[in-house]
Amino acid sequence: MQQTTTMRLFKYLGVLFSVSCILSSCGNKEDKLNGSKEKYIIPDSLLKTLKTDTVKKSPLQNALTLTGMVDFNQDRQVNIYPLISGNIQDIKVQLGDYVTAGQALAVVKSSEMAGYSNNLVIAETNLKAAKKQLDATDDLFKSGLASQIDLTNAQVNYDQAQAQLDMVKKVLKINGNNTSGEYIVKAPINGFIVQKNITNNMAIRPDNGNALFTISDLNDVWIQANVYEADISKVHLGDDAMVTTVSYPDRVFKGKIDKILNVLDPNNKIMRVRVVLSNKDYALKPQMFTSVTVTNKEKGDAISISSNSLIFDHSQYFVLIYHGKGIADITPVQVLHTIGNKVYLTSGVKEGDIIIASNTLQIYDQLNN
Repeated sequence: MQQTTTMRLFKYLGVLFSVSCILSSCGNKEDKLNGSKEKYIIPDSLLKTLKTDTVKKSPLQNALTLTGMVDFNQDRQVNIYPLISGNIQDIKVQLGDYVTAGQALAVVKSSEMAGYSNNLVIAETNLKAAKKQLDATDDLFKSGLASQIDLTNAQVNYDQAQAQLDMVKKVLKINGNNTSGEYIVKAPINGFIVQKNITNNMAIRPDNGNALFTISDLNDVWIQANVYEADISKVHLGDDAMVTTVSYPDRVFKGKIDKILNVLDPNNKIMRVRVVLSNKDYALKPQMFTSVTVTNKEKGDAISISSNSLIFDHSQYFVLIYHGKGIADITPVQVLHTIGNKVYLTSGVKEGDIIIASNTLQIYDQLNN
């Protein structure tokens, strides 16, 4: 009887052990299926090179993007027109060449210049003859053989001859002061040859409306930007302007609106504004297309971050808030607008938050895994 009871007890304990094992196995399996995902920690090797940014509150700015084109600074541009008639003999420069003030650009063989040289010889000869006549009359007057009227007439003839010579010299000087029948076309300013309308052996004359050369100093250039009628109220004299080009996509040229042409083009209903830019390295070339972002301050402040911190995914903007010790969280944000490298936000972060500003896509992908 006692043996039977003992065997039943062992059998009961065996059943309990089996059930316990089964329940333990199922529990482990369920834990594996429903277990929490490990939080991604930014590794030390990446932390050493990681850049962060602090959310700041900045004065709110409005931005308007315009299309435009690089133009010559017309206040520092010179058109060279022919002063005499003649034939072009020796063109010394080509389109795009840099020239300095006084440099010879071309030689013109001219009968007019030969005539000016001849007039100079005649005027000098007449002056010598008038001087001799004046001296002789003065001697006769002192001897009592000539009257005061004779002396006065001789003095008048001499003065007129002197005036004629002075006039001939001035005309010759205006035309290059060359006495060999050649007119030398010279550069009046430093700059680049931006237009050239002559060829060798070409005949020119003063009544031709075309300039021989156009020289422009490209140290400063104008950006002519187009403002549509609906945006006229958004641009003001003195507004900051950031200019970019296709040729230099990573370079921003900074200037200000210095002139507003308060006239609408009747065909396309646009108004033009002018931005003056320094161009010391001659990077900006006339006729380049540009994108002009005009900014002006609005009332109030807004939180802002660097555009390097912003991530766009699934039609939503995100940033990575960094909490230290390699821990970061993905946070959605609402973008108000972007000006250059600055992004204004309406929600998602607060002033003083630390956000990641480098390797953002790599960390974002790891946090999403």
